[in-house]
Amino acid sequence: MKTLAFTICSINYLAQARTLGESLAATNPDIHYVIGLVDRLDGVAFDTDKTPPFELLELHRIPIPNMQWMQDNYDITELNTAVKPLFFQHFYEQYSDYQNFIYFDPDIIVFTELNYLLDKLRENQIVITPHTLSPYTDTYMPNECDMLNSGTFNLGFIALRKTDQTQQFINWWAEKLAYQAYNDICNGLFTDQKWINYVPHYYDEVHINRHPGHNVAYWNLHERHFTYQDDQWLINNEWPLQFFHFSGYSPTQPHSISKYQNRFDFTQRPDVKPLFDYYAERLKANFNDYYRTFACIYVRPTKVIRLKRVRQAFRMPFEKIAHWLNPYA
Repeated sequence: MKTLAFTICSINYLAQARTLGESLAATNPDIHYVIGLVDRLDGVAFDTDKTPPFELLELHRIPIPNMQWMQDNYDITELNTAVKPLFFQHFYEQYSDYQNFIYFDPDIIVFTELNYLLDKLRENQIVITPHTLSPYTDTYMPNECDMLNSGTFNLGFIALRKTDQTQQFINWWAEKLAYQAYNDICNGLFTDQKWINYVPHYYDEVHINRHPGHNVAYWNLHERHFTYQDDQWLINNEWPLQFFHFSGYSPTQPHSISKYQNRFDFTQRPDVKPLFDYYAERLKANFNDYYRTFACIYVRPTKVIRLKRVRQAFRMPFEKIAHWLNPYA
């Protein structure tokens, strides 16, 4: 079964996207990799050695019926997440001979063959990962209330097998994100992620992936410890590390595991320090300092207060969003 993996980012995150791509090429060379670019390349001239060696698919090259509304009303994070199902729709249409489609956030590294994941896709239609597999036992951030606010599943990763049902799923998801992808926790929204709480209720053959080596990140370090044995990283001395999500990490703040947590630092967790050192080295090798100088064309210069628009979105008439049910019609 042919597999396509993709990420979504702007030019300033191309070092992360390149690092993900090279990790996939090294561990899973049969997986086709595409960078969905929420940016434009017209007028951009990369230095010769800094042109990414992967396919770049610019946002304006895929069908988005309300692109102007999204651009006017979403900040750059909301926009990057709102278009995720639209990229799935595009790949479903354009890569008709592919069966598996995997999304990874750009700040992920894949460390091993993804055979376990692909096996689960043969048995199921949708694979998602919960943030945690066990409770927190302290009051640091993030905590269980934070996960209730942002969604119990992390959408830095999702894998789909192409079926009629998953086509229905991405159409439903795109419909929701067309006008309700705000980061507005007080109104029950958190970009594309909060909606996925419904997926195990609405759809069949959904695999909630409890493999401790999948989508490892700051939010589940309390339950996962690392050792390096026989040329591979192991979780809790048993599970191979499949892919690590370096969410909230910046090489400009090398002593911080993530800006989104205060539970651990590297003094408390020396077992993860080599992973972050390796990631920082790969970002540098992939020209992070260079790409960070590019301003995204979709970033708005001023903060927009959107409470009224959010309330309007909840009252959005069905007729306004019905075209999302079949955007290729």
